[in-house]
Amino acid sequence: MQSPDPIKKSRSIGVDAARGIALVGLMIVHVLPPTNDDFEPTVLWTVFAGHSAALFALLAGVSLAFGSGARYPVKGTALKAVRASVAVRAALITALGLTIAYADTPVSIILAYYGVMFLLAIPLLGLSARVLALLAAGMAVIGPITVQVLRDSMPEHGFNPTFTSLFTEPGVLVTQLLLTGVYPAVPYMAYICAGLAIGRLDLGSRLIQFRLMFAGLILAVSTWLVSAILLGPLGGMNRLKESSPDLSAEAIDRMLVWGPEGHLPATSLWWHAVLAPHSTTVLEKLNTVGTSMAALGAVLFVAHVAASELAPFAAIGSMTLTLYSAHLLVLATGFLANQSSGSFIIQITVAIIFASQWRRSHDHGPLEGIVATATKRTRNHLSGTT
Repeated sequence: MQSPDPIKKSRSIGVDAARGIALVGLMIVHVLPPTNDDFEPTVLWTVFAGHSAALFALLAGVSLAFGSGARYPVKGTALKAVRASVAVRAALITALGLTIAYADTPVSIILAYYGVMFLLAIPLLGLSARVLALLAAGMAVIGPITVQVLRDSMPEHGFNPTFTSLFTEPGVLVTQLLLTGVYPAVPYMAYICAGLAIGRLDLGSRLIQFRLMFAGLILAVSTWLVSAILLGPLGGMNRLKESSPDLSAEAIDRMLVWGPEGHLPATSLWWHAVLAPHSTTVLEKLNTVGTSMAALGAVLFVAHVAASELAPFAAIGSMTLTLYSAHLLVLATGFLANQSSGSFIIQITVAIIFASQWRRSHDHGPLEGIVATATKRTRNHLSGTT
């Protein structure tokens, strides 16, 4: 049996570890207190709020690139087969998200949005890295502006959509998943396109990893500076206050730190200078694309020399669909709701132990195995292979 390519192995460990870190970040935001004793945002909340979801989505794009030829996009019949398999994957993930919502978990569920993102990515699977990078930049600008322009004409929606929503309010469900929800698929396509572009690169190359990390840092820092200049010296804060007279200065200040409760006002384009978590603004999307690029580049770089140290993250990152779903169900039970640190430690410990043991005898996590079997059968059927 041929031994695995060490470069591909480190790349796989790096991507899985980055996905695992994103999952841990989501759990931190969901479980641990967001404020310290002074009622200021904690360091962990500041680092992971909004950024974990962005990294998750970007890594979804990377996975789509790997499944469609990586550096050499598939064409012809093979591309049709891949597109069909992605459609099946999207349907299964969406169905899972709509089903888990019946558990009445206290946090927003990304899965149904995730499935819609996969559907929107299907036409993009044969594109080159350069075209995908341009699309990522375009979606980071067009997506948030589209959401702002159309938001007031969109129907109000509930918290987490279910299958019931699909039959009773299909229009509301579609607009929620595409434009008005917590993880709206249209602006989130900036992450998917960026991830697809990154997955078309030679991620086993140390130079590419360094460039990815450096470019991400530059994008993150520059958008932070632009936001600070726009809201400060150029008078953006005053414009926000003038355009939103129903909001007090204190309420706007809270939004800039914690993000909106629902969504930002659609009263002015100056809101797109805001970097608050889940604010769905132009600069917030560009900034979190940058932080996600930097995080992935850094983890890939470290994977060359510290794969064993990243092993726990890689283990949970190899089955995030299973572990994220389990995490949501645990939250729905109210398990140790008044002891957040204990709940977090138990959930992370169980996740690492389970994932590490499961990987010893399985190629995929439990839910990942179901999705992989369905997509593989679809791909093989259409490509004529067995």
